[in-house]
Amino acid sequence: MLIIDALQYVNWNRDLFAQARDGGVNAIHVTISYWENTESTLANIGDWRRRFRENSDLIMPVRTGDDIRKAETSNKVGIILGFQNCSPIEDDLRKVEMLHEQGVRIMQLSYNNQSLLATGCYENDDSGVTRFGREVIKEMNRVGMVIDMSHSAEKSTLQAIDLSERPIAITHANPSQWHHALRNKSNDVLKALGESKGMLGFSMYPFHLNNNSSCTLDDFCGMILDTAELMGIDNIGIGSDLCQNWGYDTLEWMRSGTWTFKPDFGEGSSENSDWPEQPEWFKSSRDFSNISEGLISKGISYADVEKIMGLNWLNFFDNSFGAIKNG
Repeated sequence: MLIIDALQYVNWNRDLFAQARDGGVNAIHVTISYWENTESTLANIGDWRRRFRENSDLIMPVRTGDDIRKAETSNKVGIILGFQNCSPIEDDLRKVEMLHEQGVRIMQLSYNNQSLLATGCYENDDSGVTRFGREVIKEMNRVGMVIDMSHSAEKSTLQAIDLSERPIAITHANPSQWHHALRNKSNDVLKALGESKGMLGFSMYPFHLNNNSSCTLDDFCGMILDTAELMGIDNIGIGSDLCQNWGYDTLEWMRSGTWTFKPDFGEGSSENSDWPEQPEWFKSSRDFSNISEGLISKGISYADVEKIMGLNWLNFFDNSFGAIKNG
């Protein structure tokens, strides 16, 4: 079964690459930027090129859907480079194409806060997609970079769906009616996403799960089944938001960047001041089979489970990563 994970944030090393491959994962969208500017992001891309050289028997870069197929046949993990914020393009529209040429294929328009492009999900006031954001959406459409609204607010997300000429993605989130995390999405957003042929990746990050780390596999798979009825079976996949091999200082930086001098606990409570424990049925990339088995146990056909575990993302990437002809 083809397995594509539409978001992980992992402090990668050779053992973790092998863990993903041995778990049957064929492609992973990896986060290479949160708050970094262009210069720091290019350095991160340089680090990934070194990883590709040093671990060429385990991983390979993904720039097209066909690269995922090559990774599958060569028993490697395809790596899709992406940003969880728009900071790498700074205020320069030209950098969308420049970074796409460097291999970046996915970018969020905002990360929790208001950005130059759109409003983040932690802001009290959602002013929607900005003038600059509209231009960036056009340019991302043109070159073949996926618009990701995982950390964006409601109005901004709905506007991005409407403004984009190509389907967008929410790579890692769950329905808010199942669990009311600030990042989880309303039925209005999910319906609009499905109607536009966009994609939702279900997250296994504990603070996005019903009962957090104690969420059961049956509950999680039931949520997927309900969302399939809302959005359509062809518009859903996995975006685990798996985080591994980091210390607390990285968690604090991920949330707070350099825009505040105190920790930003985001969704809320003092218990959210350290990395949460993963649910027992999804501790690492070795555990994707638990999800596929759980879905089958809920009565979902094998063919539809294949779609959820990877084929839907593959189809989406086939249609998203290439430039618009005559664009």
